[in-house]
Amino acid sequence: MIFLKLKVKDMDISTGKTLVAILHKVDAKKLDLHVSDRIRITKGLKSTIAVLDIANSKKTVPLGSIGLFEEVLKRIKAKDSSNVKIFLEEKPKSLYFIRQKLKGRKLKKEEIESIIKDLVNNNLSQVELTYFISGCFVHGLDLNETVNLTKSIINSGDVLKWNKKIVLDKHCIGGIPGNRTTPIVVSILMAAGYTVPKTSSRSITSPAGTADTMEVLTKVDLNAKQIKKVVTRIGGCMTWGGGVNLAPADDAIIKVERPLSIDSEGNLLSSILAKKGSVGATHVLIDIPIGKTAKVKTREHALHLKREFEKIGNKIGMKILVLITNGSKPIGQGIGPSLEAIDLLYVLKNDSRAPLDLKKKSIELASEMLYFVRAYNSKTKNKSKKYFLDQAKKLLESGAAWNKMRKVIIAQGKKIDNPDKINLAKFHFDYKAKKSGKIISVDNKTISKIARIAGAPEDNAAGIFMYKNTGNKIKKGDTIFRIYAENKTKLKYAKEFLIMLDGIKIK
Repeated sequence: MIFLKLKVKDMDISTGKTLVAILHKVDAKKLDLHVSDRIRITKGLKSTIAVLDIANSKKTVPLGSIGLFEEVLKRIKAKDSSNVKIFLEEKPKSLYFIRQKLKGRKLKKEEIESIIKDLVNNNLSQVELTYFISGCFVHGLDLNETVNLTKSIINSGDVLKWNKKIVLDKHCIGGIPGNRTTPIVVSILMAAGYTVPKTSSRSITSPAGTADTMEVLTKVDLNAKQIKKVVTRIGGCMTWGGGVNLAPADDAIIKVERPLSIDSEGNLLSSILAKKGSVGATHVLIDIPIGKTAKVKTREHALHLKREFEKIGNKIGMKILVLITNGSKPIGQGIGPSLEAIDLLYVLKNDSRAPLDLKKKSIELASEMLYFVRAYNSKTKNKSKKYFLDQAKKLLESGAAWNKMRKVIIAQGKKIDNPDKINLAKFHFDYKAKKSGKIISVDNKTISKIARIAGAPEDNAAGIFMYKNTGNKIKKGDTIFRIYAENKTKLKYAKEFLIMLDGIKIK
């Protein structure tokens, strides 16, 4: 077997996952190696396969050397100037299946499994993964492909197991500022006696994700063992999904999709349900808000997604309840991690300052889920929807739901649970009504954009507090919302964007 002996150059670069090595073009030519070829790198008994890049400059990688990224150095326990050997390796077989998807062919179960396995093992470069995602976007995924992709993503990492017939979970398609119903719904469901191991995402394009908001109150970066401990003791958790090895293939796919702004329907469906499957959920509530400035704009599209969720859920042994809700305006008053944390604490503690729209929606979602699983309890299987609506309201207003969330906050590593002690950014600007009338619409995208420019979610104390919303009557000079920012520069940028497009229509 042909090989080269080379000296390591530590490139002091990390990809985050993909294993990358760099050769000078002269050394690459000796083995007839090209960009994206695979090479095996060995140091003593340690060995790994990396994706090859090629340098033209001797300054980047000298002749007789090989530049290694941090992930490769760690795998083979090498340091700068270590001696290694390299061998030519065959490219992953999954690349053939990716090419077939690009041509429009339907992929079989084992072919999808091969792609996901190579993805998790870091055998695919970002470019190669992008080709797979592009193929899915252009040609779509049929039902069988979506089901097989979902199962493969679930099996790509750890799967939490519970000795329970019913394990509940919830997901919102997103796109609505505020709308922090999840912690409230989870608290009500736990108070009703159900197991809810809730892992949530951090924000990618919104002013806050559920994990960002919960992180204001408690630690969310728990590992699988810690999650099991909290859920076993209390009946549920509120953690960040990225902190555990649950459906890791999904995280890798999302990282490529976001910059390209492409998200095929099949990938969307499999992504959501794989996350639920990885925590052992048996019954899942999916909230699809619809509105002109929401992610899902029409009822027809929402109904289509509902049918697809149900079909896939049936194929993977998961009961799905899809609720289509009003997404025409922000929900709650706070937009941004700290402001949304204040909202949810007001609701859970039955504070008179609680936003009524957030409370109402949370009760409705929880009651629908309780009704959905009623058949599993002999005492409630014949009860009406009104019974469960009253039950959900009682569990919230009696303090039972707050008692559960308080225990979760303490068990995960309490930071704060008093809404009046949560600090907000020190600089603010009040946006006032330019005329009297009635607010007929609030643009979700504009409000989210302003909150992000102000610093949310990276600055957890930044964001927007909504004093008025769609449907409210207002007088000229009344404050519609307040922007919070950690410094004057971010506040200035937010105000400049607001001048260009305020997103509030008054008639």
